[in-house]
Amino acid sequence: MSTASEWNIQQKALKELIGKKDTFDKAKDLYLSMHRYLHFSDNDNTLMDQLWKMLDKKDFSIMPTTKDVTIAWNIWHITRIEDLTVNILLNCSEQIYNKKWQKKMKVSVTDTGNAMTDDEIMYLSKNIDIEALKEYRKAVGTQTQLIFSKLQFEDMKRKVESKDIERILNEGGVINHPDSIWLLDFWGRKNVAGIILMPGTRHQIGHINDCYNLKSIIGRKKDYYKS
Repeated sequence: MSTASEWNIQQKALKELIGKKDTFDKAKDLYLSMHRYLHFSDNDNTLMDQLWKMLDKKDFSIMPTTKDVTIAWNIWHITRIEDLTVNILLNCSEQIYNKKWQKKMKVSVTDTGNAMTDDEIMYLSKNIDIEALKEYRKAVGTQTQLIFSKLQFEDMKRKVESKDIERILNEGGVINHPDSIWLLDFWGRKNVAGIILMPGTRHQIGHINDCYNLKSIIGRKKDYYKS
């Protein structure tokens, strides 16, 4: 699967299939397949597997230009958002991330990173345990597969509940900053199908593509904005 044209075709097909009862099983199979492609596997054939094999340790914490973030931040960001939206908003259960994971990854933050300054992004990227981040992403991906495999068509129009939106804020998944707090309103307007289509798939492919682009820039440049 190419990371652009073929993905867009599949995303469009998913949007059409997920809204009809007679095509929902096809939608579920497609979503689970697309989601697996964005996560680590046992046979090294996913987009995430391929990205990881390309990267040296230093690549995770390089911010090539003033317009960029880092590869570590991108992976942290999409994994935190998947964890929060799938486990809390869709499954009404506990998120994967907890104090044990926080200690394992050697980080102090709990939110998605939307409001981080460049210096905060660099601090996260330089200090996070990259192998632990990989394990966290694996755990989140595995849990998402279990949750989505059990969803029925009748779940698709179920709205996100305000009490679960409040939980995300109370648990530090989002912070009270304009660049972060808007996520609660954005997610709060969605139903289950909307969460699948945006945080679950389209949002992730965009940031993983950014990681590939960052790796390409890192390989071409000698001087970086921050490293």
